[in-house]
Amino acid sequence: MKKVTAILRPSTLEPLKDALIAQGFTGMSVEQIRGYGNQLGWKESYRGHENFVNLIPKIQIVLIVDDKDVEEVIDIICETGRTGEVGDGKIFVSPIDEVIRIRTGERGYDAIH
Repeated sequence: MKKVTAILRPSTLEPLKDALIAQGFTGMSVEQIRGYGNQLGWKESYRGHENFVNLIPKIQIVLIVDDKDVEEVIDIICETGRTGEVGDGKIFVSPIDEVIRIRTGERGYDAIH
């Protein structure tokens, strides 16, 4: 199993959810975050303290998927989130050693479906 984490523009959330559900991917966590990458922010001084301002609003989605589904999920995220402009986001893939459904005690692939 893999954990697919994507940081994207907020406007992509609904189309992405629809595209993932249409392909049978039904579990996802979503967080509203703020940050910067190549877009950067800038520093301002206020009462002698430097502060980063203009952090860009983003969403972070997390999916746990079977190894065989990783490339399909990546393709869906890229197709849905790509505008061609700086700030489209990033995708991170990492291994998951174990998943346990608390309610039933199911483990592994059965626990994510």
